[in-house]
Amino acid sequence: MSKFKKKKSGQQAISTASLPDIVFMLLFFFMVTTVMRETDLKVDSPRLPSATEIKKLEHKSLVSTIYVGRAKDTDKWGSKFNRIQLNDKIATPDDIPAFILNERQQVSEKEIPFMTTSIKADKESNVGTLTDIRLQLREVNALKLSLSTQKGNSIKK
Repeated sequence: MSKFKKKKSGQQAISTASLPDIVFMLLFFFMVTTVMRETDLKVDSPRLPSATEIKKLEHKSLVSTIYVGRAKDTDKWGSKFNRIQLNDKIATPDDIPAFILNERQQVSEKEIPFMTTSIKADKESNVGTLTDIRLQLREVNALKLSLSTQKGNSIKK
């Protein structure tokens, strides 16, 4: 015979009536905060160079990205490393001023000084192509430049 008796009281079940509300609230939160990739890369994912000094970009919504590398469609564009991609199309350095001016029109006047141009170039890209890009950026006074490196970090110039 034992000294202690187990109490057999009926425990109430946990109410799951609010569970669908919580699930839909989480689903809505993730749908609102998730950012989808805006551009479809037409150049191979650049093998970015490494750097010794890095700084994270601020105001990522004000960053215009220029991709430089080998085109994925080598039959149409060739296999050289000097292909430039602006938004969703392969371009030439002469198209860069129009690209930057178009990006400036999409932001307010007070945000223009904070705009940054990020260059994601393959480490085997032609230096002449990068120089052409920088000269075109100077023509439209886009002097805030970021060169992307490994792990998504960048060197500010």
